[in-house]
Amino acid sequence: MRYWIETLGCPKNHVDSDKLAGLLESQGYRVAPSPAKADLVVANTCAFIEAAREESIETVLALADVKRSTARLVVTGCMAERYGNELATALPEVDLVAGFGESLTATPSTPVGLRRRPLPSFDLLNLPRPKSATPWAYVKIAEGCDRRCGFCAIPSFRGDQRSRSTDEILAEGRALAEGGVRELVLIAQDLASWGHDRRRAGRGEPVEVLDEGGTQPLIDLTRTLSREVDRVRLLYLYPSGLTSALIDAILESGVPYFDLSLQHASRPLLRAMRRWGDSTRFLERIAAIRASDPDATFRSSFILGYPGETEDDQRRLLEFIDEAQLDWAGFFTFSSEEGTHANSLGAQVPHELALERLREVSELQDDITAHRRDALVGTRQQLLIDASGVGRSVRECPEIDGIVMVDQSLTVGALVECEIVASHGTDLEAVRV
Repeated sequence: MRYWIETLGCPKNHVDSDKLAGLLESQGYRVAPSPAKADLVVANTCAFIEAAREESIETVLALADVKRSTARLVVTGCMAERYGNELATALPEVDLVAGFGESLTATPSTPVGLRRRPLPSFDLLNLPRPKSATPWAYVKIAEGCDRRCGFCAIPSFRGDQRSRSTDEILAEGRALAEGGVRELVLIAQDLASWGHDRRRAGRGEPVEVLDEGGTQPLIDLTRTLSREVDRVRLLYLYPSGLTSALIDAILESGVPYFDLSLQHASRPLLRAMRRWGDSTRFLERIAAIRASDPDATFRSSFILGYPGETEDDQRRLLEFIDEAQLDWAGFFTFSSEEGTHANSLGAQVPHELALERLREVSELQDDITAHRRDALVGTRQQLLIDASGVGRSVRECPEIDGIVMVDQSLTVGALVECEIVASHGTDLEAVRV
């Protein structure tokens, strides 16, 4: 029996797919060369925003067209969890809609669109996973989120934060390292709050880590994992959790890469988003990090067109982008999600205006990114060779940022000292020294 998993959405979904692949292989399945050759075809879907849902539906329909008539088509992931019965009714091509922790191979006792959702049959977080095909791997250290940001529906279908234990994470990290992984990329909805839910009786309210005076479990975890592999990279850091102690731990790890979940820079708009911070606080923290390590790399993402956004908010964001000089940034237009605070707000921003604002900030950031990449020409960087002809320094996150093009003779999985000799937009070119 052969399987094929098509994964959409964020890195967290890719980890889930790895875990599902490990489960299927433990049940005797082997990966197929294509969906057309599989006995079981799985679509791991994304439901974060409308565009992601549309892509997921299109992918499911495309898989239905290419699969064999005897193969089973299963939809899982965020769309399955959030819209289970509706999705099954709308897609008669699908044999099973399975939420998180539901078996992909079970045959439902009732028609798929009428079934009741069963209790989870396994813990997706702690399933084994197959050997990584690359010298880096995502490691999901928590599921769900205790925050209730105005625009985000994730807690409604992923639930409150549920952190894995240190022992569970270490066991997975060590197994990946033994299989050849040299970089672990830690991910969660709210990475800086990892472990807090394990230390309190109730859930539903985030524990803020605004600065010194408290303990932050992620610090010890980062230091421990840094002794196991060459690189540990942290993604999705909520800004209030970026304490001085965590900054020190990241800098000590040798991967001074700060992926900050900022979303905007205007204080009034951030409060409307039910978010912490403002441009002044963000800039102060970025400046402090650069004072400690001028080579620190920064990435963030921002929402344009949130309800109530004004021209003054846009001006503040542009000023912040110009002053912050981030290495990387992603920009997205607001998507109204059912069940969120923002869905009930007035003062909706016309989509055309949101797109115009997005283009304006994107053009500014593109120039900044190109300038910062140009400045690396002539420097020496240690590169991890991800694939033939493709490497990354600590400045580039896999699958998200640019790459460094290298000679195809360099061994995949090797760490190689190289000199940057050219810049091509977001990508660089290097030669071994």
